[in-house]
Amino acid sequence: MVKVLILGGTTEATALAKRLAGHPRIDARVSLAGRTKNPVLPPLPTRIGGFGGMGGLIDYLRTEGIEVVIDATHPFADQISANAAAACARAGMPLRVLTRPAWVAGPGDRWIAVPDMAAAALALRDLGDTVFLTIGRQEVAAFEAMPDKRYLIRAVDPPEPMPALPRMSLILDRGPFTLEGELALMRGERVEVVVSKNSGGRATDAKLQAARELGLPVVMVERPAGNGVAELHGVEDAVGWLERM
Repeated sequence: MVKVLILGGTTEATALAKRLAGHPRIDARVSLAGRTKNPVLPPLPTRIGGFGGMGGLIDYLRTEGIEVVIDATHPFADQISANAAAACARAGMPLRVLTRPAWVAGPGDRWIAVPDMAAAALALRDLGDTVFLTIGRQEVAAFEAMPDKRYLIRAVDPPEPMPALPRMSLILDRGPFTLEGELALMRGERVEVVVSKNSGGRATDAKLQAARELGLPVVMVERPAGNGVAELHGVEDAVGWLERM
């Protein structure tokens, strides 16, 4: 049996866990960072909470006899991915990133590419009044730099602490979202600009389709640079790689 640790928290991680549950030659378990209060638990043994940095992860890998790590975290979980890359390099352990393709602007899209949340906030200066923030809860404080806008914030859990934004509404919801639902939301709230991370995937791409249909600009925060780790493209690719170990 190959002992595998999946760093999870994404739909891809859950799909991989389902494929590996009961596998005759792969003994897999999942680690979740614990940033979501009520996470969707995969059908494998699951630990919740951080490792305490690279050193803590190395200790866990050695104690549990892990032989392979798959990083299936969110494309913007750059600190977790960096710790995983450093820990596996130090331990001499195979590591692969289970990735999803980034979104690509197409005909009719009005994207404004920015490198980070601070730049996203500044990009709003000359755009519309009502801003739909679809970036999760952890980085909304960056938009305190542009407090005169009206913000519609969608996240799974409330931001902690709540940002100091005078005109702010909070929507607690978890994808996947539909085009019809996104169109109704944006029209009902009179959204004038959307802010998104380029996380890719199908669960939340309906907002981009809706923005295209409504002719809205999208401030798109580009992905952080990778760590040079080889990638697996899809669940079947990941399972095949593990079965060849």
